[in-house]
Amino acid sequence: MLPDGYVLSDDAATMQVDAIHAYLARSYWSPGIPRETVTRAIANSLCVGVFRDGAQVGFARVVTDRATFAYLADVYVLEAHQGRGLAHAMVEHLQQHPELQGLRRWMLATNDAHGLYASLGWEAVADPSKLMMRHFPDVYGATGA
Repeated sequence: MLPDGYVLSDDAATMQVDAIHAYLARSYWSPGIPRETVTRAIANSLCVGVFRDGAQVGFARVVTDRATFAYLADVYVLEAHQGRGLAHAMVEHLQQHPELQGLRRWMLATNDAHGLYASLGWEAVADPSKLMMRHFPDVYGATGA
């Protein structure tokens, strides 16, 4: 349940790319991300946003095959709107989305929101040594913002 005045949408046409890009380009996880990369990410993900007075104040997306696996990414709420349960509402909405039922595994990475995700049934990876990744931390610096 959202507080009065907030609207949640998973309609891709409602996502405000400029607002999302402005936040992500300054975030700790994707500094300098180009707008065109954000546009492609939105187009190829299942997205949800929270809006107040027509302005996008929160965003989250899932990268998924819609059969076995989902990766939750880019979850944020603008600072002025934090503490109202908006991130919780977005993640819960995605977890309950009809196209994402019956998945075997969901994953995410976070530096600072473990409590939020734990409240939604997430837990730390039991054996992180089983996980591997390819990471290119300077990729956005190479392509420009």
